[in-house]
Amino acid sequence: MNSQHGLPLAAPRLTPVLDPSFRPAILANRAFRRMARATADAAPIRLALEQADGSVFRFETTVLPEAHPLAAGNATYLERLVKFLLWSRGGWRIHFDGPAPLGAALQAHYGETATGRFDSDIVGERIYDHPIEVVVTRNLPPARSRTAPLGRNLNGCRIGFDLGGSDRKVAAVMEGKVVFSDETPWDPYPQADPQYHFDGIMDSLQKAAAHLPRVEAIGGSAAGVYVHNRVKVASLFRGVPAALFNQRVKDLFLEVKSAWNNVPFEVVNDGEVTALAGAMALGQNAVLGLALGTSTAAGYVTPEGNITSWLNELAFVPVDYQPNAPVDEWSGDAGCGAQYFSQQCVGRLMPVAGIDAPANTPLPGKLKLVQSLMAAGDDRARKIYETIGTYLGYTVAHCAEFYDVRHVLVLGRVTSGRGGDHIVGRAREVLEIEFPELARRLAFHVPDEKEKRHGQAIAAASLPVIPPVTDRA
Repeated sequence: MNSQHGLPLAAPRLTPVLDPSFRPAILANRAFRRMARATADAAPIRLALEQADGSVFRFETTVLPEAHPLAAGNATYLERLVKFLLWSRGGWRIHFDGPAPLGAALQAHYGETATGRFDSDIVGERIYDHPIEVVVTRNLPPARSRTAPLGRNLNGCRIGFDLGGSDRKVAAVMEGKVVFSDETPWDPYPQADPQYHFDGIMDSLQKAAAHLPRVEAIGGSAAGVYVHNRVKVASLFRGVPAALFNQRVKDLFLEVKSAWNNVPFEVVNDGEVTALAGAMALGQNAVLGLALGTSTAAGYVTPEGNITSWLNELAFVPVDYQPNAPVDEWSGDAGCGAQYFSQQCVGRLMPVAGIDAPANTPLPGKLKLVQSLMAAGDDRARKIYETIGTYLGYTVAHCAEFYDVRHVLVLGRVTSGRGGDHIVGRAREVLEIEFPELARRLAFHVPDEKEKRHGQAIAAASLPVIPPVTDRA
């Protein structure tokens, strides 16, 4: 287990207690770059990811010369790196300036492998309306991107909602004060009829509206990618057949908006609202928000307090390079974030920790069991949370190579209760021991219990802008 398809792997100094085979992406990447830079005739690589709106993100790295004994690791290093860039930044056209064989390997990956085709289908075609295209060229387009202010509008009577894989949350907000919040279990993933989703959303909104004299704006968050309130791709609707998705789901939120008299309405990726919630609570920017729930949601607020056109879908980025890493059920790829920072991770680690659950117990039920054991001081449960915390420390360091971040907000159902303190405490320990420079400039933040469970719905309420009365006349 010292390599992954030719890429040398490095063991962490702090080993996850329940996963000794864990090989962090950050350590393998750093060691590989050091080796490449120390080698004569190292090959520079330049990348530019292009989005449909013309935004371009550039990145540079170095690989080993083709004659080097470990040059077989070049393709693996590059593919894992580009995957992180695709799911964090987004894009459909990859401009590649580097050794021609590596460019050809990237082209073959997105055209001929199952995991590459998944990325091409979801990131390329469904989000940007183009299959992923790798262009080998010496002439890369210049970097350009847009940012925009996000939320922080708390005037008037508002509703905010957050749609998760196991529950939906809602909050009623009046002049910046929360007057009602609620959480309702639901099971959206296997549902083939979008009416289930529509009815659930409307039910939550109606509960909140009952506590307001009027509804002037509605903001929402959910896993997925949304453009002008239209659903591009979202795991909540994975059970809906493709034809019905195109017919009903794409405009589902526009349908909800219409049902509420077309009040100002905004729905945004739940990760962005996670980061917004953190920025609002902290009064700080340069925030990376991570929500550990049914899956993994992430969002980023820039040092200027804005959002970008980045995807920030860290559920799909590679964080563990071990050959036998757990496989994501949707993408089929191994070692990706969703299996390390979610209820899925808790369920995966339970048997290793020696915790049994009745057959057919759903993931939320398994998490509740582990939380109850943790509250009772069970050492097996503690090991699960410490393992997740070790994962988190190394992954935050990995993300810090791609994000200008000073604050990491950690929330979500997995962090509720005493286990959340163990997760963050272990993550801090990883940074202090393995990445001391980063530990000195980066702070972890954990909201209180109410903010953990309902913070995103409250922040979501601040998304829409209520126009002045004269503009609405």
